Amino acid sequence: MERIVVVGAGVVGTTAAWVAARDRAADEVVLVDPASGSGASWVAGGMLAPITEAWPGEREVLELGAASLARWPAFAAAVEEASRRRVGLRTEGTLAVVVDAADREDLDRIVAHLRAWGRDAERLTGRETRRREPALGPAVRAGIAVPDDLAVDNRMLLAALREAARDAGVVERAESVSAVVDGGVELASGTLAADRVVVAAGAWSATLHPALADLVRPVKGEILRLRARAGSLPPPRHTVRAAVSGRAVYAVPRDDDRLVLGATQYEVGFDPDVTVAGVRDLLADAERVLPGIGDYALEESAASFRPGTADNLPVFGPVPGGPEGLLACFGHGRNGILLTALTADVMAALYAGAAVPDDIRTLVEVTT
Repeated sequence: MERIVVVGAGVVGTTAAWVAARDRAADEVVLVDPASGSGASWVAGGMLAPITEAWPGEREVLELGAASLARWPAFAAAVEEASRRRVGLRTEGTLAVVVDAADREDLDRIVAHLRAWGRDAERLTGRETRRREPALGPAVRAGIAVPDDLAVDNRMLLAALREAARDAGVVERAESVSAVVDGGVELASGTLAADRVVVAAGAWSATLHPALADLVRPVKGEILRLRARAGSLPPPRHTVRAAVSGRAVYAVPRDDDRLVLGATQYEVGFDPDVTVAGVRDLLADAERVLPGIGDYALEESAASFRPGTADNLPVFGPVPGGPEGLLACFGHGRNGILLTALTADVMAALYAGAAVPDDIRTLVEVTT
């Protein structure tokens, strides 16, 4: 009997397990995680926004994100059909806004880069931006509208993927993996044999085998979850990405008048604490852009770790120097939720021994 073990039950790992079971890539698929869905996937903002995430010098990141975004409607529909649950896909689009002259110059440079790369963005004045999104405050001086940059409710997506995986026959084990070894993985309860091991443990992937040690690192981020109270102004309809005195902040609407604010970014290793300075800066910057949130309830603060790579691109495929059957599926960085749709196609190809789809073959790093 052939067995695939997937290590890590965030959106990436759960997708990898679901695809393996759905496609009958093995007789048994086991998904191992001591706390399913509790890492970066749980804390994520859920933006599907490769255009407004674009940075000069990161064209490959943009093109990979755009390729995944194009897959998202079909991926969302497939997950919803398989799980009989909604994933909370939002199609209102994204507004990127700025509040001072220096940030406006940066916005102009980003627009210029996007257009040079064949990606258009509608440039808006402050007044036009506020007309598009009444929740924005008078400090907003300019913006761009990107209707194709979407968002999804990460927690609804996690629940739907987990249900789809279970229905496809994935076996869940709530245990910690201490190492990947020849022929399987080491658990506290002993060795779990496997013909193939998919490491999808995000920033923790580097700890599971020496061959993985230099491929991924933790990049800490903090988020806040807010709720509009009775009598408060409603949250924005669009996802709002803002630059405030050089700092990035985003606000992603959720159902039931809720809003997710993020995201700080620190290279501090596995430091799990939410800091006072991080909360202060997120709230102060977000309130300059969306002044109505000062009346909201603060429901949650959380921190987790994005899996960063040297080139900000994910790592897929067999790992040189690793045990036979070891497959990497990590390093999605700040775009983990966005790249989940593409990950499904990449892993389906790897399981089948087929070529990675043509539109992404030159963009994903397959380690062979």
